[in-house]
Order: sequence, then structure tokens, then C-alpha cells
Amino acid sequence: MTVKAEDFKKTLQNWASGVTVVTTASSTHGLLGMTATSFASVSMEPPQVLVCINDSALTSTGIAESGYFAVNVLAGDQQTTSNLFAGGASEKDRFASVTWHKGINEVPVLNDSIASLECEVVNQVRAGTHWIIIGKVNRVTCREGEPLLYFRTGYRQLTE
Repeated sequence: MTVKAEDFKKTLQNWASGVTVVTTASSTHGLLGMTATSFASVSMEPPQVLVCINDSALTSTGIAESGYFAVNVLAGDQQTTSNLFAGGASEKDRFASVTWHKGINEVPVLNDSIASLECEVVNQVRAGTHWIIIGKVNRVTCREGEPLLYFRTGYRQLTE
């Protein structure tokens, strides 16, 4: 039995998740970044995370080329940043619209995110239309703040 893509998508909209911007620096394409909600921890020893990125995304090409990426966990007030990196602006304009700095291995790190994980690619696995990219975490940054959440096609905030 085959599940229809639309039914699968609608079902997954019931999963609330944090919002991240995955960034990299490519010698061919320059600074690259995209909004992603498919992010998870993989291992504590050594510290590893994964991101899932559509193979048509230029960011996946940049990560494969450079071998490095950062996962920036967005704060609750960063909806505009999420929209910019979700395609609301060109690659060049995305970085011109936010404050960032070069992390280790020249990877752009977004200054206002509540957490950043700078990673080195250790494995890439093809899965359907996406690449599962596993990275060893080389540096973390954590700040105070509430996360930006995404649920049923809209942004949400934590409430007590």
C-alpha cells in the first residue's frame, strides 16, 4: 500500500518542531543558508546531529563541497529570519538582512539565534528526495530565549 504524498504531508503537519536555519560557506556559491525543521541529535559521544535537506537545495550542494555547516536554532522573535531563509530572499540578500559572524571553518553563524551548532560532515545518506547529513559538532553556542516553533503550517510560541 502506498501513502499519498499529500496525506503524508498533512499528517506530518501535526508534528510541532523547532525552526532552524542551516548555513554553510561554499567556495563556488558563497554563503548559503536555508530554513529547516528536519533536525535532530544523533549521538552524545561523539556529539553528532543530523539535518535533512532536499537535494535540489543549493545549500546541500554547498555543504557537500565545503564539508561544514552550522545549525542555528531560531528564537521566538525570528519569524522574519525564517521566512527570508525559506526562500523569501535571494541567497545574497538573506545574509545582508541578518547579523552573523564567521564561525570555525568560515561557516556563517546567526548572531540572534538561541543556539548554534557548528558541524563537520561525517556522513551523508540519500533518502528519497533528500540528503540526511550527519555532522560532528565542533562548537556550540547557547543563549537565553524561547524557541520559534512551527506547527500546522504556522509559527507558534511556547506558552506556560
